[in-house]
Amino acid sequence: MDTLYAFFVAPFLDIADSPVFFIEVVIGGLSAGVMYSLVALGFVLIFKASGVFNFAQGVLALFAALTLVGFMDWGIPAPIAVLMTAAVMVVLAYAIERLVLRHLVNQEQIILFMSTLGLAYFLEGLGDTLWGSNVKRLDLGIPEASFEIQGVLLNQFELVAAASAATMVAVLAVFFHRTRVGRALRAVADDHQAALSVGIPLKSIWVVVWSVAGLVALVAGIMWGTKSGVQFSLSLIALKALPVLILGGFTSVPGAIVGGLIIGVGEKVAEVYWGPVLGGAIENWFAYVLALGFLLVRPQGLFGEKIIERV
Repeated sequence: MDTLYAFFVAPFLDIADSPVFFIEVVIGGLSAGVMYSLVALGFVLIFKASGVFNFAQGVLALFAALTLVGFMDWGIPAPIAVLMTAAVMVVLAYAIERLVLRHLVNQEQIILFMSTLGLAYFLEGLGDTLWGSNVKRLDLGIPEASFEIQGVLLNQFELVAAASAATMVAVLAVFFHRTRVGRALRAVADDHQAALSVGIPLKSIWVVVWSVAGLVALVAGIMWGTKSGVQFSLSLIALKALPVLILGGFTSVPGAIVGGLIIGVGEKVAEVYWGPVLGGAIENWFAYVLALGFLLVRPQGLFGEKIIERV
């Protein structure tokens, strides 16, 4: 009886007694969710263009952050270093298309997935060779001070991250739905051979989408690197992005944001209010349990397209 009370009643009483603290927990969850969403956006881009889960997206964020810090360590000013890193990501996208994707047109999705797995390990090793494996500090001058509004503490860095994610979602939404390239991307995802037959340049499309995914990875790398330092564990954020994609849908740009916010808020609230009852560490597995529940009820996610196969 005491356990049921602690699980179903006590958390809600705590929320009612300290609403300001609850708001701060939610805001912290939204901040974490935005960070997850920035990584998930890169996965959505690649999936919309090829129908393949790009396992290398987390390593792309790591590689971009390592390259940026490396340029800054050479004494290059931060704005120029960011532009140079963006150029590196575009060149990397061209190399990926030229050396890997060009040879895998019309191959099974599992083959494309395995190619991204190999690419992830290659980029991780390349980053280690070029820039070293020690933890690096990334400082672009993004303010991290906190301020108070109506008793609620807000962090400037979290607001910058939220604004960055919102801007990227708006730009990508316009890109996919209002431009010829965006429409071509959706056609390529549906059928490579059919896209080629109507004159869509598959090679160019893949360069474009991997370039955009690389730029998204750069923003994610900047935010994660500023928050927790540039270290090789950054590549593991791909694992946390997976439940975000399951919730939002693998083909939806807004879904990546909504899914990230749900995961971020859910795990923070669960950890604070239900963690003591369950022994803590809920934050480590909450996202995956929630994603499992969604797979059972709505496999395509909140905003994903329902797949209908005719036999």
